[in-house]
Amino acid sequence: MSKEFKSYSMELAGRTLTAEIGRVCAQANGAVLMHYGDTVVLSTATASKQPREGIDFFPLSVEYNERQYAVGKIPGGFMKREGKPSENAILTDRVIDRPMRPLFPKDYRNDVTLENLVMSVDPDCSPELTAMLGTALAVTISDIPFDGPCAMTQVGLVDGKFVFNPTNAEKKNSELQLTVASTSEKVIMIEAGAKEVPEQVMIDAIFEADKVNKQLIEFFAKIRAEIGKEKHSYASAAIPEELFAAIREVIPQEEMEIAVFNDDKQSRDAAVDKLTERCKEAFAENEEWIKLIPDAMYQYEKKTVRKMILKDHKRPDGRQITEIRPLAAEIDLLPRVHGSAMFTRGQTQILDVCTLAPLSEVQKIDGLDVEVKNKRYMHQYNFPSYSVGETRVSRGPGRREIGHGALAEKALLPMIPSEEEFPYAIRCVSETMESNGSTSQASVCASSLALMAAGVPIARPVAGISCGLVTGDTDDDYLVLTDIQGLEDFFGDMDFKVAGTEKGITAIQMDIKIHGLTRPIIEEAIAKTREARMYILNQIMNPVISEARPDVSQYAPKIVQIKIDPKKIGDVVGKQGKTINKIIDEFGVTIDIEEDGSVNVAGLDRAQIDKAVQTIKNIVTEIEEGQIFTGKVVRILEFGAFVNLTPNKDGMVHISKLADRRVNKVEDVVNIGDEVTVKVIKVDPVKDRIDLTLRPSDLKAEEKQN
Repeated sequence: MSKEFKSYSMELAGRTLTAEIGRVCAQANGAVLMHYGDTVVLSTATASKQPREGIDFFPLSVEYNERQYAVGKIPGGFMKREGKPSENAILTDRVIDRPMRPLFPKDYRNDVTLENLVMSVDPDCSPELTAMLGTALAVTISDIPFDGPCAMTQVGLVDGKFVFNPTNAEKKNSELQLTVASTSEKVIMIEAGAKEVPEQVMIDAIFEADKVNKQLIEFFAKIRAEIGKEKHSYASAAIPEELFAAIREVIPQEEMEIAVFNDDKQSRDAAVDKLTERCKEAFAENEEWIKLIPDAMYQYEKKTVRKMILKDHKRPDGRQITEIRPLAAEIDLLPRVHGSAMFTRGQTQILDVCTLAPLSEVQKIDGLDVEVKNKRYMHQYNFPSYSVGETRVSRGPGRREIGHGALAEKALLPMIPSEEEFPYAIRCVSETMESNGSTSQASVCASSLALMAAGVPIARPVAGISCGLVTGDTDDDYLVLTDIQGLEDFFGDMDFKVAGTEKGITAIQMDIKIHGLTRPIIEEAIAKTREARMYILNQIMNPVISEARPDVSQYAPKIVQIKIDPKKIGDVVGKQGKTINKIIDEFGVTIDIEEDGSVNVAGLDRAQIDKAVQTIKNIVTEIEEGQIFTGKVVRILEFGAFVNLTPNKDGMVHISKLADRRVNKVEDVVNIGDEVTVKVIKVDPVKDRIDLTLRPSDLKAEEKQN
């Protein structure tokens, strides 16, 4: 029996986008088998029939599940089954979540799961984008309350021109990796990585993507009109207005303003907690209201903060609208690490540590993008509970930590030197010492300082800052805030993070809680973040350190990179690795050899590294007459001594060539283990024999000739 289903198609950036509905997953609230080129993603939306009890938030879960069969691979390891989500999958979850969440009703408490299964991957048609579009359409046609549709577009910048939903080849040459989500009216999400793209170019790219999104939204709206389900009713979790009125009788507006108008987070929280206890005492006999008081007080505090900012232009900590909190930067806090720095902005503080290692330590990537096999620059972010004065056992990084680390990594990656220029694997770890807003952008600043302190020759320092937003009843009634703290983030409408250099933007991440932003708001936010970024770079960071130190730390490995003929790799490795292991053991180094003949020799002692490098060069260099070698005497016979020139080649010094005088016994001049400098006087490839001389007159003649 074949199922009847609906299929809808449109052309999107030169490829066909097809949505098949009704073919699979009929029991889900909404399901779409989305095709883009040969990429296929199953997107489903499901909701619980009843709201979850005892919560004061919308319980939304987003999943992006990668299957190795999608690229014709079997998972590695003993289980031969996909394990925990990859970092890419987690980041994709977050990119889908951010534009979708604001479009659900704020008083909706039913569990909702948006799940994506990647089933086939065409390298030129992004599975992440396909999942984003499939998710948006699945919710749109479902019976789940949703103020959509929305759509997303990716933008590249190749040879000065915008490219929409770029292919793999276009991505490699692109100066920009931008994802923009929109509704039919406004932009609701921006995620970008860029190679110092100017602000105006970024703004133009965002709104060119918005135009493409509107075409997709029109396509989705037609599908919804034809087959979309009627949205189901639900029990609202909104706080009764009579409770708000009663709370205002107990705690007047002026008293709440005094409680929240405090630049110290803990003091402010303590003041609000006292007011909450007063409310609980006042309504102790009303069991229904007692359960709602924490959420009601949160909303009362939120309304108070928003009113103070928007109408009175007063911020909780007393700052001006464009004023940045007190800043501080320092380096070299930790004496034995390769590089360290601390960046402080008000009650937000990040300590970043940079570690350098040989290229063998790069992170191996086993994902669906066959072009991405490893990651040389790794940025990780940790957010312990003590940073916000709480008690919670650490269970490893969550999605937020992974997302913040990835954002800082994206911001700094364009400035990281190439392998040829700096042959190291690089890891930065941002430890959150204290948090009160925008720790991800403090991580960018701290990491930039730590990299330079470690001697990593980044092209230019990078700084980051975040802007917030409070909106009124109309599109023209708004206020953009520079450097938002935690309270302004929680109660505001936007967290607009921008990182970059003096030349341009390297990363953007925009989260909002409303139904989108107009162009004037986005332009103002980008302009204010540039102004703040330049202040941080010029006044705070550059006076501490403005360029990389000329040398890496004494505790960091020293690495020398040379190139050899790939055909000679076997000679360096030797039978069963004996030759290379002998070099490693003798000189105390590590050696990494790539297929293209790149050889990286690493160690702490530069002199030993140089000796190991010279040994490798000796192995791959054809020995010719007139060459000078320094080697050890390894064998003595009656007629001469054998000197080890390379790990796999010995030469012989005849007794008559040991000195300028007559020598009666070889041991009168050399003994086994002696290190001597010799000159090649004859090479006989037929007999595989190399004749050497140790006579000073022969060596001096060579010196004069040179």
